[in-house]
Amino acid sequence: MKIIPTMHTSVNAQYPRVLTIAGSDSGGGAGIQADLKTMAALGCYGMTAITALTAQNTLGVQAIQAIPPAFLKAQLQSVLDDMGVDAVKIGMLHSPEVVEVVAWAIDHYQLKKVVLDPVMVATSGDKLIAEETIAVLVSELFPRVQLITPNLDEAGLLLARPLRDQSALYGAACDLQAMGAAGVLLKGGHLPGDDLQDLLLLSDGQSHAMHSQRIASRNVHGTGCTLSSAIASYWALGSDLYASVVQARAFILGAIQAGAKVSTGAGHGPLNHGFSPQVMHIKLAS
Repeated sequence: MKIIPTMHTSVNAQYPRVLTIAGSDSGGGAGIQADLKTMAALGCYGMTAITALTAQNTLGVQAIQAIPPAFLKAQLQSVLDDMGVDAVKIGMLHSPEVVEVVAWAIDHYQLKKVVLDPVMVATSGDKLIAEETIAVLVSELFPRVQLITPNLDEAGLLLARPLRDQSALYGAACDLQAMGAAGVLLKGGHLPGDDLQDLLLLSDGQSHAMHSQRIASRNVHGTGCTLSSAIASYWALGSDLYASVVQARAFILGAIQAGAKVSTGAGHGPLNHGFSPQVMHIKLAS
């Protein structure tokens, strides 16, 4: 993909288009709100297909209202029939029927560069997925996406076992890949200690341990949403998957650091998504 300056536009130019299929966070820290902030901050054009509405703030999730599957399908058709997409991020999918609609869209539109963040538990500890949805998520979406990005709690639910230290990351990533996932980014931020490790296992079997230092902050609401959206955005901008993960991790660490001392609400506040905004990119259409 060749990126061209914004002042040299033409009829053959496009924005890098990133679609988020996820739930809405009324508090603005996670979900589609965090996704759109991330995409805009990285110079991409964000689009949405909303799967659920939440009444949510920094203290937790007070209520969830599911979007009818037929209406989710209508959103996807509206966006994809007209505007197309360069990369996709999938977040909160509350019911099996919603998962099946997303699987249909991936097949029907032959979507590539799809990142699945298997959102199951909010930062507050509130559960965001129905129990019967988990098996459908694995069977229908794992084989259809290119990367899944579970944290340790989500991976523990998927694997039905706790993951208690860094030595468990590689084996867990391999087991998740054996469940059908092409690539796995297993996030180790929930482990104790100042040295944080994520484990990236690619479809070709290459693994990469990625380290960072813990940043002291209560404002970590929406980190998973932001990371997966950043990966999709860098992927849409032309980076390969490995580079997209590296760049996305750098972005989220910067966003956490920049928002660490800001007070937003009485609980877990948001990141500072706008700490280093990029001009909207324009690329030559293929």
